[in-house]
Amino acid sequence: MNESLRLIKLSFWLAVAILLYTFAGYPIILAMLGKWRRNPVNKSPIYPTISLLIPAYNEEKIINQKIANSLELQYPEERLDIVIVADGSDDGTVAAAEGSREVTVYFEPQRKGKAAAINRVAPLLSTEIVVFTDANSMLNPEALIELAANFADPRVGGVAGEKRVSGGGEGTYWRYESLLKQGDSNLSSVMGASGELFAIRREAFQLVEEDSIIEDFVLSMRLVGNGWRVIYEPKAIATELPAPSLQSDWQRRTRIAAGGVQSILRLPKLLDPRIGIVSWQYFSHRVLRWLVTPILLPVTFLLNALLWREQPYKFLFLSQLAFYSGSMLGFLRARSGRSMGILYAAFYFVFTNLAAMVGVWRYIRGKQSVIWKKVR
Repeated sequence: MNESLRLIKLSFWLAVAILLYTFAGYPIILAMLGKWRRNPVNKSPIYPTISLLIPAYNEEKIINQKIANSLELQYPEERLDIVIVADGSDDGTVAAAEGSREVTVYFEPQRKGKAAAINRVAPLLSTEIVVFTDANSMLNPEALIELAANFADPRVGGVAGEKRVSGGGEGTYWRYESLLKQGDSNLSSVMGASGELFAIRREAFQLVEEDSIIEDFVLSMRLVGNGWRVIYEPKAIATELPAPSLQSDWQRRTRIAAGGVQSILRLPKLLDPRIGIVSWQYFSHRVLRWLVTPILLPVTFLLNALLWREQPYKFLFLSQLAFYSGSMLGFLRARSGRSMGILYAAFYFVFTNLAAMVGVWRYIRGKQSVIWKKVR
């Protein structure tokens, strides 16, 4: 065997090992460690004062439903403030929100992005807990009660709720993410909270850079870096519909990937092994998923193509061809409105990783704006 062929084979198997570890090995190891080293939260039924903070940019079509959903939450009325931040909205969002006497509305005509809006309003709140939720995410009635119970543990600085998306590959993706969040939380902390539903102690809140692309991730991981636990509460649920189109989902996915690169560069402390097992979780769950595996997928395919004449490389190459062909069929089904089934799940896997590569490239080129474009 010549040296170049040996190097190709070594590179191929190394890439395969990293891919298998990232998508299967890490979740399995996480589940095993969670059973052996479970770090339970000391929950108790408590009712701290809560501000439900809802950033809403041009949400005229959904804001009344969100307000009604918020008013139906099972939490003592005198201990809950509902706050809407509608900076930059130029539709009927502000007028609709101000029509409800139970809601406090903050508005500035200039749009600077979600991070800037949160930075402006959060320091004005006086409640013990701030709960962030998106305007298009509907919460289950017990959500605030379930979130609050975790703050009985003084180690807990933040609580991430569960995001549910109905149907298709996107729903499958979030179910997979929920399993990882539960495993991460059992061991130490979740590796990032989603803005659809995230609670934080007001005393632990820190302003985030206003050019932060995914401010919810930065905010939650800064808590972890500062020694707080950010845990997962599956009984607090935020439900939303799937993205209305592949175009809108593509924009969101590339934006998240660009924000992931930005966040990794801004949070180097989390990769320091001296902070404990959290650094391993962060590297495995976020760095590999956002930066490494999206590039390794096409690299593995190309390396396999160079080796396809002999076994087991021929079998593996044909398997990859079958998978990517299936994902293309899933894409065609999605284009025709049938976004369900295993073929769509295969397509969505390829879709998210391709979006991740594009998002990283957009961040490197400085093309990702902090102000996202709304697509209906």
